[in-house]
Amino acid sequence: MQAPKFAASRSFHQELKRRTNAYFAEAGTAPTGNKSLYFKAILLTASFVAVYLHIVFLTPPAWVAVLECALLGGIGAAIGFNVMHDGAHGSFSKSKWLNQFAAFTLNVMGGSSFMWNAKHNLIHHMYTNVEGVDDDLNAQPWLRLSPDQPRRMLHRFQHLYFWFFYALLFIAWIFYMDYQKYFQRKIGEMPIKKMTATDEGVFWGFKVLHLGLFVALPIYMVGFLPWLIGFVVFACVAGFSLSIVFQLAHTVEHTSFVVPHATTNKIEDEWAIHQIKTTANFATDSKIISWLVGGLNFQVEHHLFPTISHVHYPALNKILRQMCLEFGIEYNEYPNMRYAVASHVAHLRQLGRR
Repeated sequence: MQAPKFAASRSFHQELKRRTNAYFAEAGTAPTGNKSLYFKAILLTASFVAVYLHIVFLTPPAWVAVLECALLGGIGAAIGFNVMHDGAHGSFSKSKWLNQFAAFTLNVMGGSSFMWNAKHNLIHHMYTNVEGVDDDLNAQPWLRLSPDQPRRMLHRFQHLYFWFFYALLFIAWIFYMDYQKYFQRKIGEMPIKKMTATDEGVFWGFKVLHLGLFVALPIYMVGFLPWLIGFVVFACVAGFSLSIVFQLAHTVEHTSFVVPHATTNKIEDEWAIHQIKTTANFATDSKIISWLVGGLNFQVEHHLFPTISHVHYPALNKILRQMCLEFGIEYNEYPNMRYAVASHVAHLRQLGRR
């Protein structure tokens, strides 16, 4: 499949970059992470290790172990939002090796940073909500996320059962989808670049490490059934947390879903305008939510500036909102997470019925 093309860049994107550069120059700060982010990364990572060691080696009572597995899933998702995500985008630190180290937390959890870079950084961020290209929209046949996807009878109830499939995301991701991409050598219909020997070694080496840390060792220490219950709880909490945050950013009522022109394969808007139309923010006034989800509630700013750390998004939010007012561009933002979830449910309900 040939990638679609955007309209030529106009004055909006150039002016936005100028104002953003001026902000960092005036503030005298780098666009990467800062001490508060590094402290959070250490805190989350140490917490994850501590809870993991307590579950596996100290064998707490069953009810405590289940609660700790749920906590481990939540911490794991928080590491994904705050550490891995910035690292994979090269915005965690000025240091290339530290960014790679942060990105590799995904590999330890069982995912593949190589596949994530291809699926998320290269495809999703470039062609957000473009039907047939953005693989984040592909949850067929179970869910219909875009109005240009085929509608099936079961989709009438997708606004009721989507919670179940979101919870299964992490399990499907690490045990199926990564391998599917590896062997098919494509994401959706988009081919991925050839893996080097190092890429191959990292992919398989960390897959084996994950199986050792999260499957073999726990089974050896606590037995198969306790491991199975604990792992499912851990993975479902992590999967649902990851799913709902990313879905609230794009599959809600007020975002656009785009199909390239059938003949020219072009998209009507320039890239920056396209990102604003296909993305939404939520709960940007909540410091707690911002801390937990690594600023991904500022998703519009993230899509326009993926190589800038999320610690700077509140400042960029003010610049961008002012520019949208000046240029007459609609800016999608929900005041709190509850409204965003309600909009996502309404979106699924609407797509399930027509």
